[in-house]
Amino acid sequence: MSQNQQLDIICAGETLIDFIGNQKEKPIAEIKDYHRYLGGSPTNVAMNLARFGLNVGLIAAIGKDGFGAYIKARFEEAEINLDGLQEVDGHPTTVIFVSRTEGSPEFIPMRGADFQISQNELPAANLNNTRLFHCSCFGLSRQPARSSILAAAAQAHAAGATLSIDINYAPSIWPDREEALEVVKNYCAMSPLIKASLDDVERIFGYAMAPDELFKTLHDWGAKMICLTLGKKGAILSQPGEAPIELPAMKVEKIMDATGAGDAFWSGFLFAYLKEMAPRDCMSTGLKTAAIKLQNVGRIPDYASMLHTVLNL
Repeated sequence: MSQNQQLDIICAGETLIDFIGNQKEKPIAEIKDYHRYLGGSPTNVAMNLARFGLNVGLIAAIGKDGFGAYIKARFEEAEINLDGLQEVDGHPTTVIFVSRTEGSPEFIPMRGADFQISQNELPAANLNNTRLFHCSCFGLSRQPARSSILAAAAQAHAAGATLSIDINYAPSIWPDREEALEVVKNYCAMSPLIKASLDDVERIFGYAMAPDELFKTLHDWGAKMICLTLGKKGAILSQPGEAPIELPAMKVEKIMDATGAGDAFWSGFLFAYLKEMAPRDCMSTGLKTAAIKLQNVGRIPDYASMLHTVLNL
């Protein structure tokens, strides 16, 4: 990246291989075979936004193996800035086996290089020259990645970037729930945009928290804007001192796969946010993007002109 070229967004955290089951609505115990896809929440957001034509950077770690080579090649094809991609010795690229379902998928993680992000190799120049910085609870769940990502977020925030976080908390990934809550609370002090699902909220707070209580809690911690996704019911957006905005989900005749739908929603939302659209339009763009993803297994298709038409851009 040239000294004066600003990034629209840096996505930091897990990059991995998703093996999604070919047998729909079957538990992993009964799935016979899988198909390989590029995965990881920040990775999905980065790839989606690159397809929308934004200038995207990545902070992540891969192993020096075939899966890592595959991931790197995919990023290069998407023309993502890889100054922050770290290739580590002694740790295989992380893989996750995922069931194919219309609801919340079952998954088995086999973690390796994803959490080996080194603070010493962060792309300082990029962090000082990006409009937005995004990460997830998955990426923050283990050291040294946690400290590295939080340091990167603080640097980007100090340089004027807006922060974003997906609270995609899962006990199997981050067993210490209290620790996770403390990290999220500290992150909220930097006024981030927050995306969470109903499942995420119940897992990280330990009970089915009502939206109003969630919004008050996170705003009290410092969150600038909160999007709570409601699955087939759509999503609710909360901003301090304003009435929540609730929009229904787009109608999808045939759901092919729900894996990555939340990432697609947030990709559309952040794209519209970076285009300085009104909050309601950010929500609408996110819901349209999620609907496209639900109709495709793996990822959003490479149909940039079609996506721009659908998103009314």
